[in-house]
Amino acid sequence: MELGGRTALIVGGTSGIGLGLARRFAAAGSTVVVGGRDPDRVGDLETLRIDVTNTQSIADARDEVLAKHPDLDVVVTMSGVMLMEDLRDPAHAEQAELSIEVNLLGTIRVIDAFTPHLIGRGGADLITVTSGIAFMPFPMMPTYGASKAGVHAYTESLRAQLAGTGVQVTELIPPAVATAGQEKVNSNALPLDAFLDEVVELLTRTPTPQEIVVERARPLRWAERDGTYAELLERRSQALGALPGR
Repeated sequence: MELGGRTALIVGGTSGIGLGLARRFAAAGSTVVVGGRDPDRVGDLETLRIDVTNTQSIADARDEVLAKHPDLDVVVTMSGVMLMEDLRDPAHAEQAELSIEVNLLGTIRVIDAFTPHLIGRGGADLITVTSGIAFMPFPMMPTYGASKAGVHAYTESLRAQLAGTGVQVTELIPPAVATAGQEKVNSNALPLDAFLDEVVELLTRTPTPQEIVVERARPLRWAERDGTYAELLERRSQALGALPGR
């Protein structure tokens, strides 16, 4: 995938990994627009307001960006929330519903909004963002993992259905990255710049891999294949002791 000379929209790009990736595209010479619910936090890139839980907000954002940038040829959808849940407490349903609404349905809505345009161009890239937790659960965040596993499965089907259209579908699978407070709760979180260095190196390979899996994410992505799944899940389940009453 070429990072330079593109016109890219990154939904969920006003902070964290999304903003870092947006700046890498911009540094490579691309025109970049970042969207989110709080675009005012970004001062160095073009922004727009978009709420992925609201179909009208997505439609308005699509119309706005395509009016300004009819040559849009990269869409990255990465809006997400990471919420802890206690499955012994039925009140967790509120967090579960929000996780599905933003992480899974939000991704689908953004894809639906832009797919006709991308197909019409005859050559474009669509990038979804899942997580190592999609393949190796972190039991403290059960619906986050389930929603990201859903995005992975959806991405696989999307790639199959868009075959032959000229739209390349790529899945980015991050490990824990030191952003959005992750560095405070996970001392093993990968520094953002180191993560982005690996991502850019993988993205720009020819051919572009269908999955972008940095080295730190590989033990999670391939735990079942490597026979380490049960051991890792037991280790990751130890964090449940921090829940009240455990």
